[in-house]
Amino acid sequence: MNKFIALVGMPGAGKSEVADEFIKRSYKYIRFGQITLDEVKKRGLEPTEENERPIREELRKQYGPGAFAILNIPKFDEVLKTGNVVGDGLYSWSEYKILEDKYGENLIIIAVYAPPKLRYKRLSGRAARHGDDPKLKYRSFTPESAKIRDFAEIENIEKGGPIAMADYTILNTGTLDELRAEAEKIITTL
Repeated sequence: MNKFIALVGMPGAGKSEVADEFIKRSYKYIRFGQITLDEVKKRGLEPTEENERPIREELRKQYGPGAFAILNIPKFDEVLKTGNVVGDGLYSWSEYKILEDKYGENLIIIAVYAPPKLRYKRLSGRAARHGDDPKLKYRSFTPESAKIRDFAEIENIEKGGPIAMADYTILNTGTLDELRAEAEKIITTL
């Protein structure tokens, strides 16, 4: 079976930048949270934290705390037939356990960490750096909305568990080139 790399970290930690390094090496890309954005668009809403949170919570209520693993497994399985996958945005402890049970040793968890103040600074400047991203991979957040999202992810979906269980951890407190070099070290190891 091909490798399934799942990236976990708080918003603004650098997960999508790490995902880009895997994509450059022919890994197929699946964003866990695209399910939420697709539903936001389907309902004719703007992609904002205020519109997304109730949908995420609704999906978790309907499918359980492992909703985004459950809903993405068909995509993961289909892509894994043809190559390696990088999944951007593993969230909950339940999702981690579902994926661990399903993919076993073929699942590799990479945590990307940056301190809150640095993440909030990065998040508030994203729009200026990336412009209008059609997949909303690089959405901007105010420091206040980023902190609210942090608390919701830690308290409501137990995001700390997958971070603690990661096979690799990247400390992202430097430059983008340094982050890319750290990702490259892991890719080479794999």
